[in-house]
This record gives sequence, C-alpha cells and structure tokens, in this order.
Amino acid sequence: MLLVSRSQVDAIRQQLDGRSGLRVAHIDVSFDPFDFARTGAALVDRAVAYSTPGGDRIAGLGTAWRATAAGTTRFSILRDERANVGHHDLTSFVGFSFSSDGPKTSIWDGYGAAEVFIPRITIEGTESGSSLTVVVPEDETVDATLELLTAMRHPKWIAVDDTGDHSIESHPHVTAWASAVATAIDAIHSGDLDKVVLARSVIVNSTEPVAILRVFRALVERYPQCYNFAWKSGDSVFLGASPELLADVRGSRLTSNPLAGSARRGEGDADDESIGHALLTSDKDREEHRLVVEDLTSRLSGLTTELHVPSSPSLKKMATVQHLSTEIAGTLVEDVGILDVISEVHPTPAVGGVEREAALQFISDVEQIDRGWYTGGVGWINGRGEGAICIGLRCGLIHEGRTHLFAGAGIVADSQPESEVAETRLKLRPLFDLLATS
Repeated sequence: MLLVSRSQVDAIRQQLDGRSGLRVAHIDVSFDPFDFARTGAALVDRAVAYSTPGGDRIAGLGTAWRATAAGTTRFSILRDERANVGHHDLTSFVGFSFSSDGPKTSIWDGYGAAEVFIPRITIEGTESGSSLTVVVPEDETVDATLELLTAMRHPKWIAVDDTGDHSIESHPHVTAWASAVATAIDAIHSGDLDKVVLARSVIVNSTEPVAILRVFRALVERYPQCYNFAWKSGDSVFLGASPELLADVRGSRLTSNPLAGSARRGEGDADDESIGHALLTSDKDREEHRLVVEDLTSRLSGLTTELHVPSSPSLKKMATVQHLSTEIAGTLVEDVGILDVISEVHPTPAVGGVEREAALQFISDVEQIDRGWYTGGVGWINGRGEGAICIGLRCGLIHEGRTHLFAGAGIVADSQPESEVAETRLKLRPLFDLLATS
C-alpha cells in the first residue's frame, strides 16, 4: 500500500513545476514520521529520525543540500552556509563530533567533524498532525525525488524479530579503564584539573544484522523523556536516547539542561526516593554538577541579556539512572543563534571537564577509544538560527551486526573507580538491553 498517494504526489509536482532555485513543496499527511523513516531509509544514503521529550517527531530522507566543516570555526561556517541557502523555515539536521577535528578511526566513516543538511523529503509530526516537505535541488529535475516518494510503502509489521546470538567486548578492559579513572583522580588531587569525563566502549557482535528502526522505535517507547535520534550515513547508523539538552533556541529564548551527578534507580518507590535523596545531598555529585553549571553560566553570560539559573539542582529520573539536573533559561542578544551558542559551550564539562583545555588534553592522552559523535551533538536547526540539539549520549554506532556502545563518567576528587565503572554500566543499558536480548 502506498505511503504517499498518487494524488498527493501530483499535488507536490504542481507546487514544484515552474519554480527555480531550490524548489520546495508542502502537503499534510496522516502517517507517522517514523513509519516514513522505516520504509524509506533503505532507499537513500543519508537519513535521520529524531524525537523530543515533548512528543514531536521529525524524519528526513536523502540530501537536497549539505555543508560540512572541521576545526575550531566549524559551527560558524555551518551557520553562515545554512543562512546563505535561504528558505529559513526549512528544517535542517545537524550533527557533530566531540572533537573539533572529527573522528580519528575508520569505524566512523561517513561521520565528519560537523555537518548540516536539508533532506529531500522531511516529515514533521506534532500533536496537531503531520506535514511532509519535498525539496529539489536547483540542478535536478523533480522526477527522481517524486519516484522516491512513490517507491515508499506502509511498512510490514514482523511479530517476532530474530536478533541472533551475541558476543561482547569491552574497550578498554574494565580493569584498564578503572586504572585510567585512578590516574584521573591523582591528576585532580595534584591540581592539574578539577574534573574530567572519561569514556569507554562496549562492542556487541550479533550473528544477525541489527533491526535498526525496530530498535529505534523501542528506544522512543521506553525513553519518551529523552531526545531519541537515529542518523544513517552510508551503511552505518548512529542512534541513541539522550537525556541531555545542549541547547534549544526559539526566537531569542534559550534553554539548556546540563546533567552531572548520577545514581541508579531504586527497587520500588521508597528505595528510589532514598537513592534520589542521597544523590541530591552527595557532596561529590553536587561538586561535579556545580562545575558544569558554573562553566555553562559563565560561557552563556556573554551571549544573553538575562539568564536564569536555579540555585540548586533537581532530579531527572530516567528508566535506569537518575541525574542531578539544572534547567537554565535566558534571552539571547540580537543576532545570536543556536550554532553560536554551541560554538561557545561545546564541549561542556558534562562531557569534557574543567578546566576545559587541561581536561581535553588529559582525555587525548589517556582515553583509549575514538569517541566520534559520542558526546558530540545531534539535532535540528533552521535558517533563522533556531533549533534543538542534544548531546550524543546513551548511544551506539551500528554497522550491520556490529555495534559500538559508548558511556562515560565524570571524575572529580572524591570519585572511586569501582563506582564509576558501575555508573557506566547503568548508562550502557538502554541500548545494550535492546541489542543483546534474544
């Protein structure tokens, strides 16, 4: 059964015919954006599905326009490139790596230092309904894009999915990672830095290819309070359920929600409340959180005319872990957009450390994995500088039957290696539980 009817395709063609430049058409549709992504992702080399805690869903297929950048000016380059395209209301997807120079190893092929692209076909869903947007590049006829639409069918539901058998690898080995944590604690005690985030990876090898969009739908259902994303580039998909908003800009209004300080969820309400209270009153976790919030506040102060920062954190409870959370809100100065904000604050101490340069150098010297887009960012922007970008957390990079999962922990003076290992295990669970179940 066709996902987009022939009469709808004809209506799109009528809007596109006779126009010049980057041609755009819009129609209202009745299907879910993620059904659209599920049926169409295999037909293109680039696709993104994205959901917000508010329930909005966006999916994009193919590439109508794209820009890439690397280095310390990567965000300003992308800002200017996107602004020059015009069509400021069009949704673009943006993604970037932890390091300004981009990933270092071949596992991240197809994922550069930073990119922004306008899909050929985008569907956006809210409580009020869904709309589909078609964008055709200036130098192409409309036929190829419309043929892509007519090739899409309502996806078939498979009652039982064979996930195959699995083997697990840790990189580095847990004992080696715990030793690196101990090294970080020593460096903090020596006064070299105040906090550093160290990451590790677990590889899940499956005998069957991962049913990526089925896994993604499960993430959305289990973690509706997260920013859920799946970004396909070539034969790989980077996906996750991030609890942490890096920045959201609507008009001149800015919001950010840094998280730092974590604990497990309890067994039952009483246990959960007790663990949450202990987290709220933990000197170690409060110090870790304070470093993040103070750094963000300092960096945002020059971009805002007013900034509201709560005096103490609250709890943000996810399915497997709860975090100390501070919701920051402010008003941006004129002509400052979301990529200007990202340029100033990334990487935050929630994923890097304090002082920033010392922490980044320590990570470069000690960490044994290529983070790639883990602890980078994924989200959407438009040509007016608005958008929402989450930090790439609780995530994995999938290539056929091999998945690299990533997790990290913030190390401060009172950290204990065994506790930090336990924290990373909690953070690995969202994807691990879905991948390694047979």
